[in-house]
Amino acid sequence: MDPKSSSTEISVEFPTIFRIYKDGRVERLKGTETVPPSTDPETGVRSKDIILSPESGLSARIFLPKLTDPTRKLPLLVFIHGVAFVIESPYSPLYHNHAALLTSEANVVVLSVNYRRAPEHPLPVAYEDSWEALQWAAAHSNRNGPEAWLNDYVNFDRVFVGGDSAGATLTHHVVHRAGVHGLSGAKIVGMILFHPFFGNGKPDKLLEVVFPECNGLDDPRVNPGKDPKLGKIGCRRVLVFVAEKDFLRDRAWAYYESLKKSGWGGVVEILESEGEDHVFHLFNPSCDKAVALVQKVVSFINQD
Repeated sequence: MDPKSSSTEISVEFPTIFRIYKDGRVERLKGTETVPPSTDPETGVRSKDIILSPESGLSARIFLPKLTDPTRKLPLLVFIHGVAFVIESPYSPLYHNHAALLTSEANVVVLSVNYRRAPEHPLPVAYEDSWEALQWAAAHSNRNGPEAWLNDYVNFDRVFVGGDSAGATLTHHVVHRAGVHGLSGAKIVGMILFHPFFGNGKPDKLLEVVFPECNGLDDPRVNPGKDPKLGKIGCRRVLVFVAEKDFLRDRAWAYYESLKKSGWGGVVEILESEGEDHVFHLFNPSCDKAVALVQKVVSFINQD
């Protein structure tokens, strides 16, 4: 067989997302653009890239708001990006801008996690990376960790974990894991799920490719509302965002209802954006409903 022929033959394709060629090569069809860390001249938000694990390559982009009082300790938001477990990163314009906006508006330190992506690293690798990132951040509570911004500016009694779409799936996993196994050094106050990817009850070819170990549509790792241990989630407040036109909407509502009935004992809120679709706030952050969404996050994080 002509090697050139095999290198161009497609094995699996998800239009507009990625394709896998028969020689194993992966081509991402969007979400590959990156922007460097920077200082925003308008908001004063600074960012830099850091390595969390030289062994695995796990990394992150950390964001620091403009400091009016350097002695004041700020909440920490560990943010986990979405888009199918496959594309985008904390370094893409989409997620850089979103994290910088949350940093400025909520006056928080944001650690945006660059987990290893499928299909090169099939799930559950991203679950493990996200958990490792949370543990890595929490280990700075002794003020002697490798990242100065965490040592100097974070209140580890006010940690939040948030993510959108597939990142919300990972977010639930790590917060639940903290509840089951404990998290040394930090207290997770709240969890924020933006349009979570918990499936929609139909067979999902994407999951078959990126998560070959998945045990079906009700595997708690992708549909946590079916988890009999859901009530062990490791925080006391949860905020869920859904969008009216999102094909994932119903499962997010089911998660909300299941969490209320789980015996968890915390407070869960849900906010639906009428007339909007999946992660609309990333693509049109200045629209009224996106602004309202961010302001809800701000009040959630800064609530006493």
